[in-house]
Amino acid sequence: MTERPRVVVMGLDEDRWPEGARAVADVVDLEFATSREALAGALSGAEILFAWPGEDRGMLPAAWSRATRLRWIQTASDGVDWILFPELVESHVVLTNGRRVFDAAIAEYVLGLMLVFAKGWVPMLERQRRHEWRHRDTELLAGKRLLVAGVGPIGRAIGRAALALGMEVRGLGRTPRPGDDVFELVHGAAELPDAAGWADYVVDALPLTEGTRAMFDAAVFARMRPNARFVNVGRGATVDEEALVRALREGRIAGAALDVFEEEPLPAGSPLWDLPNVIVSPHISGDFAGWREAVVELFLANLERYLTGQPLENVVDKRLGYVVEPRLR
Repeated sequence: MTERPRVVVMGLDEDRWPEGARAVADVVDLEFATSREALAGALSGAEILFAWPGEDRGMLPAAWSRATRLRWIQTASDGVDWILFPELVESHVVLTNGRRVFDAAIAEYVLGLMLVFAKGWVPMLERQRRHEWRHRDTELLAGKRLLVAGVGPIGRAIGRAALALGMEVRGLGRTPRPGDDVFELVHGAAELPDAAGWADYVVDALPLTEGTRAMFDAAVFARMRPNARFVNVGRGATVDEEALVRALREGRIAGAALDVFEEEPLPAGSPLWDLPNVIVSPHISGDFAGWREAVVELFLANLERYLTGQPLENVVDKRLGYVVEPRLR
């Protein structure tokens, strides 16, 4: 009898495993680990790890020496910066992510934030609390210019949503290339300051890599229009937060909506909490009702491919830190 593959679920309690996915235990040995000690014991002999982000980012590195038979890691997230460490990058272990699960939710979130800015909802709600009736004209998004930094599935979903409202949309990737059905054109990373200066709205949907760390710095904010708004749904560390705070305080940009931060939770003493032209949300742009079930469904589909010898989907280039589409290589 062939030995059943052993699957370890890291960072998720068994009680939160979807009821509809329990049948997977008929074809694999399933074990749950929510502590370093439990993971170290569970990894011995495990072929597959289904990794959920948690507060302890050192869980897997601490137990890595026990992962002698590990062949594949599936993450429950799109971004993989939280799980990558040198030994994993150098290993033979295949890493796949939750790509495409969160695209629509994040695109809707970004669209909502741009509408909040354009229609003046924050000051309007403040006036409501004061029982103050005061007319003001609102802005149209139609005709406005949007730059999306990060041109993968999430960035493209954001671009399509903006196109539906009549916005002009450009992208920013690693290298420049001609436009397509979503982006009028795609700027290269080196062109970010000029590209940001073109836009009314700049959306950061970048993964965190060595190349994108602090990519949005003082030089970029200095080139943005005074009426421009900045939205970050990528990774907090892609932004120099001190430079962003200065730009907002000095009125060099009109506002920012931030869902991700260099340090999470955002410290109570951060000036971002109190700036009047900033919207803060607690890293929820992709967390729609049912996302956990959707991620498990993705894992189960990839597990079937693994068990039947088919190529896995969403394979991450561990050195780059994201999935590279063939047309973008």
